Amino acid sequence: MPRSIRGRMILISALAILASLLIAGWALAGALEGFVTRGLDQRLDSQITLLATAIDGRGAVDRARITRMRGVLEGEPGWRWRISGPDGAIGTADFPPLVAPHPPAPHPPAAPAGGPAPMPAPPGPPPSPDDATPDRPRPAEGRTEQGVRVHARQVTLSTPRGPVTISAAAPRAVVARPIRAALLPLLAMLAGLGMLLAVASLVQLRLVLRPLRRLREEIAAIRTGERARVDEDQPVELQPLAAELNALAADGERALATARTSAANLAHALKTPVATLALDLADDPPRAAQVARIDATIRHHLARARVQASATRATIRLAPALADLMAAIGRLHADRGLALSVDVADDVAVAMDAQDVDEIAGNLIDNAARHARATVTVTAVAEGRQVLLRVVDDGPGIPPADRIRATQAGARLDERGDGHGFGLAIARELAELHGGRLILDAAGGGGLSATVLLPRAARAEQASAS
Repeated sequence: MPRSIRGRMILISALAILASLLIAGWALAGALEGFVTRGLDQRLDSQITLLATAIDGRGAVDRARITRMRGVLEGEPGWRWRISGPDGAIGTADFPPLVAPHPPAPHPPAAPAGGPAPMPAPPGPPPSPDDATPDRPRPAEGRTEQGVRVHARQVTLSTPRGPVTISAAAPRAVVARPIRAALLPLLAMLAGLGMLLAVASLVQLRLVLRPLRRLREEIAAIRTGERARVDEDQPVELQPLAAELNALAADGERALATARTSAANLAHALKTPVATLALDLADDPPRAAQVARIDATIRHHLARARVQASATRATIRLAPALADLMAAIGRLHADRGLALSVDVADDVAVAMDAQDVDEIAGNLIDNAARHARATVTVTAVAEGRQVLLRVVDDGPGIPPADRIRATQAGARLDERGDGHGFGLAIARELAELHGGRLILDAAGGGGLSATVLLPRAARAEQASAS
């Protein structure tokens, strides 16, 4: 059984269509055989009636009349007849012995007056109407010496000199030929009907599953921040599910709003004490460095809490945000004469808070500027539902074996600088919390290429952001 609903419905529909066509074909073939057989029986009965006109009241056969009727009696190949009576048998030379298809059960003898009741007859098929009236033609079957099956009708007439049996037979192929001739168009019609039913089932399946696909897309849009709730205008069976999803999203918004408030309160409570401690230890570089490390750790975990607590996402265009970051970082490294460039289209926007964008892009650009020899290039392109933000420098780069460790919190591959080892870690974790990821690779001309995948804003949100 397929695991998908679509596969299961297709399989069930295919089996139902196949079973229906087989039953319909079997029923039509049976009805056609019965129709052809009844027509053949009527022709054989007419032949028996014609033969009966050659028998007089005493059971004698008028052979002269039979001779005159031979052209009519033997007009078709394979048709046979025979008359058996007190004067012997006359008819077709190879007429086969006949048997009734369902021999009648023997009738019990009548009970004598005042005597015991007769023994019941042994079980068997009930007698047919033809058996109850021996002066009417009844069906029979036989097989010639050459193995040809025949379908026959016969009747027994009572005469003063004894019974006279008249039989007429035709090859069984007379029944099979028209059935075979009719089966080809019948099978073609059933095949066409099957294809029509298959197409109708596929169309019906597509229409039935369309609300599920739309509901899935709306849930994905909630996850990416493009909408806050699903549309409850659904089919009757899906309306309770849509209502429960919206209730779940509302509960999540309330819980996340509470968590975000707590994170903001924590940031406000720690900001002043840490800043005061940094001022008090300004003359003690080792301790001041530890305070700066504490501050970076606090900002790192608060950024994570802010993203995890954010139920809805704002929209920001990257071009102006990156331009501001490049200007600020350029001033920090003005003494090194770095060439900083940004290549981002004006319509590229992400579904993120501006502070989250500053955290991700700022850490990547600052890391590139600290290790670059002369140039830092920033580009961003939209692909599908994501935006690829790439920061490239011409520094020494990071060996492949150290790239995973470089994105871990507190890891520093170069101890000569003044960093704390949180820049790449913050960028990676924020990107993952937004459904993206950070990819470190070697730049084309040497150095490091850091690519981060961010959620792309919807077109309507881009218009409102602009």
